[in-house]
Amino acid sequence: MRAVRADLHLHTCLSPCGDFDVTPAAVVGRAAELGLGLIAICDHNSAENVAAALVAARRLGPSAPHVLAGLEVTTAEEAHVLTLFDDLKAALTMQAMVFDHLQKEPNDPDIFGMQIVANADDEVEYFNPRLLIGATDLAVSEVARRTHELGGLLVAAHIDRPSYSLVGQLGLIPPDLPLDAVEISRAGDPAQADRWLMGARLPVLTSSDAHFLRDVGAAWTEMELARPCLAELALALAGQGGRRVLGHGRREGGA
Repeated sequence: MRAVRADLHLHTCLSPCGDFDVTPAAVVGRAAELGLGLIAICDHNSAENVAAALVAARRLGPSAPHVLAGLEVTTAEEAHVLTLFDDLKAALTMQAMVFDHLQKEPNDPDIFGMQIVANADDEVEYFNPRLLIGATDLAVSEVARRTHELGGLLVAAHIDRPSYSLVGQLGLIPPDLPLDAVEISRAGDPAQADRWLMGARLPVLTSSDAHFLRDVGAAWTEMELARPCLAELALALAGQGGRRVLGHGRREGGA
């Protein structure tokens, strides 16, 4: 077992609110510099830049973090949830369902920003034309069902925020929703999580939700794992097999 720092909510230049320099390779490289052992690429409603992040991690070799394939899905309730997978194929299957249920209006890059799909050499492959910042018509319960069918984990994103969170949109965490964890934003205090959990007994993560390269690793969760991967993460969240969440941290100067 060893202590692993995880930042499980990272965006790239595919997310319309991100910087151009937040390429998949740059994010992976910055995570490696900071000593993060486990990261998740979670762009808005898409996993198209995960493949490039995986290539970048392979090129870095042993110093690279293990990269999970994720999406930050906007549900019909306009709440953000993270779907995390160890298998890119599963993430792309989730992406196909999300695309089928996403608002049909195209993205306006002059308003929302460009949505860049990049390769591991920081080259633009294409621009996603969909309105990735928009909501799907998928209820959070359906997203949960499909995530678990595909072998993934579901995390309620930044539940301490007044908007685009389950608590902000619904006023509570539905007691019958099979979440694997909740996330407190880097501006929040994980020690105060009970304020938003309101009696729900769920493990708490904190992540950077970085849209800019300077914010990668601004907040993290430290876990005791045999190795960084989704299966070990699941055990740590469940507190099983000697795996566990050790605590949370913020990088000094991280906003």
